[in-house]
Amino acid sequence: MKRRSLYLILCFVFFMPRAFSQEAALSAEQVSEAINSGAKYASTVILDHEFKSRCDYNLTEGKWYDYEIPWHTGQIIYALIESSRVTGEPSYLDAAKKSGNFWISLEIKDHPKLKGMLAAKHGDHAGEAIVFATVSDGTAGLFKLSETTKMKKYAEVATRAGDWMFRNMYLEEEGLCYDNVDPESGEVLTTSSPFWPDREDIGLYEVARPNNEGSLFLDMYKFTGNETYKKAFINLCESLVKFQGEEGLWMDFMPNFKKEGSYHPRFNLWYAESLIDGYELTKDKRYLNAALKCARVYAKAQEKSGTIYYKNYIDGKEPNENSICGSATSFAAIIWIRLVEHQVGQEFLPHIERSADWVYRNRFSDDHPDPNLRGAFLNTRARNKKGKKWIVNRDVGTSFGLRFLAKYYDFHYGK
Repeated sequence: MKRRSLYLILCFVFFMPRAFSQEAALSAEQVSEAINSGAKYASTVILDHEFKSRCDYNLTEGKWYDYEIPWHTGQIIYALIESSRVTGEPSYLDAAKKSGNFWISLEIKDHPKLKGMLAAKHGDHAGEAIVFATVSDGTAGLFKLSETTKMKKYAEVATRAGDWMFRNMYLEEEGLCYDNVDPESGEVLTTSSPFWPDREDIGLYEVARPNNEGSLFLDMYKFTGNETYKKAFINLCESLVKFQGEEGLWMDFMPNFKKEGSYHPRFNLWYAESLIDGYELTKDKRYLNAALKCARVYAKAQEKSGTIYYKNYIDGKEPNENSICGSATSFAAIIWIRLVEHQVGQEFLPHIERSADWVYRNRFSDDHPDPNLRGAFLNTRARNKKGKKWIVNRDVGTSFGLRFLAKYYDFHYGK
């Protein structure tokens, strides 16, 4: 009997989940306070009178500018649902539903070629072009909204848009998806790209990517039960494993820039997120290991303060500190937590706490002089645009910050 008791104790010590072995940087009260502050800001300031995201707030002009509205709005929906779940505040879910109604209003119903697709123009580098990722990066919020409210209309519209892209943009053999659609002709751009207006040597990797961002085809499969979508999702997971570089990223594809060795602060994390989803679906550890490799790159990029900058380099070159990417600090931490929950990546525990401390400290106060920033989470982007220094605080700092804090609350204090 004593031997059996000792065995059980040893099993508990060595095989118990390690998720809570790191002391929390934030108390439950601090997490709730930050979520309430950010969710109030998201639902009453970021969302405009149509309940779509206002996206980027120009700090020198005091004006808002659109930027890929469908995915930015979809992520706010996701964040508000999570905020409502953790805090119990119903107004956040009400705002998410109104925002979801705006999102589904973008469905194209009268174009001969685009019927069922979403009017998801990029609004910045790609101009008026409809972009695959602009749709897919927002759909997770719509599927989550349907699941939470039991109202199928949100997932139905997201599925119709996804099905259009599956039929017209998905390349099964290559494991890629075309990026852009001309909104007037309805034609998929296969030999040119608005992202590369001056390039003549346009190849397949300039117009298509292994685009599993948002795990769209997986959500479509879960909603419809259609095995074809499941097969497509797994095929893209396989493609991500194939195309992942030794450094852990997908440098062949924009918005990474292989020639200069710089990588985007969120792009690779989208892929890592989908690979974890793929592991949960299939239990194929190659997917989990690929996500782990990517997560390690971001842990290396994180400063001791918790900061992750917008532009980083795979060769160890110092990052460009012009832009502070709070959304990457939060998104990376979501990935780190999920990996720890799957019993890998205990090395990320200090990074998770750095992110929590950073997100909590780097917020605009609720009584900030500018009402456009009261309660916002920090996410700056500075660049030159038409001869002018363009400095904005982006909505994604708040949406990803809220998603992370909700996940962090579950991680330390239980669901």
